[in-house]
Parts: sequence; structure tokens; C-alpha cells
Amino acid sequence: MPGNEPGPNRVVTGWNYNASGYAAVWAAENTRQALFAAMRRKEVYASTGPRMTVRFFGGWDYAAADAARPDLARVGYAKGVPMGGDLTEAPKGRAPSFLIRAVGDPDGANLDRVQVIKGWRDEDGELHEKVYNVALSDGRTENPKGEVRAVGSTVDVGSASYTNSIGDPELAVVWTDPDFNRAELAFYYLRVLEIPTPRWTAYDAKFYGLRDLPDQIPMITQERAYTSPIWYTPSSN
Repeated sequence: MPGNEPGPNRVVTGWNYNASGYAAVWAAENTRQALFAAMRRKEVYASTGPRMTVRFFGGWDYAAADAARPDLARVGYAKGVPMGGDLTEAPKGRAPSFLIRAVGDPDGANLDRVQVIKGWRDEDGELHEKVYNVALSDGRTENPKGEVRAVGSTVDVGSASYTNSIGDPELAVVWTDPDFNRAELAFYYLRVLEIPTPRWTAYDAKFYGLRDLPDQIPMITQERAYTSPIWYTPSSN
């Protein structure tokens, strides 16, 4: 917007705005037809700016070893559906598994974690949501309460810099829903978080030599990517 063009006053007048993001499309080729076909089937994801690469497949037959395969996408399509797809008619006694790989921006920050956000409608028609930490960097694990220690921060606000001495450049996993109910409508989508990095406000402050800015202006952020959902619909039988 004209009111937030680059300049020494932008931090004060527009600090509450995020920087622009990206939308990503998984298409078989770089043609108009293929791109629009991918958008129609919702095989898309977005990020708040970094060029992360995110794969997300759902099915009933993924094995833990699939997450380490070099042909992960081929396995993903062969055994299930990609982001934006639909799962139906869960086999009796089975829960859906999800094949996940996230790779950080090669010119950007390492990854902090990958989360699956699940939403479902119970038998009374009530909607629910739960966040699962499915892949964590630096060998971290959840405690018995489901809590995870923060990845830390290497950000130096004054110099608007950080280092990749924490986090991982890539996270991959096969995750199975531990709370699955085959009779409930549900959806699942991914959220991928980077380690903390300087926010655009910190870069502006350094570039323009700004000092004594209001404390309410955030200088650190965690950029992220998020995918289209994979939907589960119970059998009508």
C-alpha cells in the first residue's frame, strides 16, 4: 500500500502487517493447464515468505521407512492421496497414516518442527481441533504432558541476523492418528515452523538506523508454511 512503502516511518505506521507470502502448486508440468488442474484438486500450500518444500500424503498403508525414501512422492501417490485429497471408508481397525517431508528454504532458516492440525466433528455435531507435534528438530521429544521445549533463538536484533546452529534443514516422518474414530468426519493439514528469525521490522530498523522503537513492535518471528487439508469422510454404509 502507498502508506507502507519502504521508508524510516514504515516500522511505526505498519508494524502490525506481515510481509508478503508465497503460494506453491504441485503440478506435473509448468503449463497453464497443469497449474489450474493442481489448483482445482487443491494440491497446493503456502508460506509466509520462505521457499520451503512441503510434501503431505494420507493413506492407510504407509510404513515408517517411507519417510526416508528418495522417491517419497512416488510412494505417496501410489499408496494414498496428496494434500487436498480425500480419504474414505477406513478399513476396520485401521487409522490413517500420513507421509510427511518438509525441507527448509536453501537460502533461509532451518526448521523448528512440523505439526499436524486435526479438526473433527463428533457424534453430537460439535467441532473440535487438536495440534500434534509430529516431527521435532534437534532430537527433541514431547514430555508426558505433550509439551515441547522451545527450539531456542539465535537472533541478534541489533544486527538483524541469525545463525542456523539450531534446528534441522529437513524433517520427515510417517505419522498415524492416535485418536482416530472411523465414524467421524475429519480433516488434517500441516503447519511447518522455522526457527526464530529477524522480522521485517528488525531489518528496517537496522537499515534506517532506528532507535528507541516502541516495545509493542515485534522484532522476531517464526516463518511458516501450511498445506491444504486431507479430508476423511466415513462410509455411508
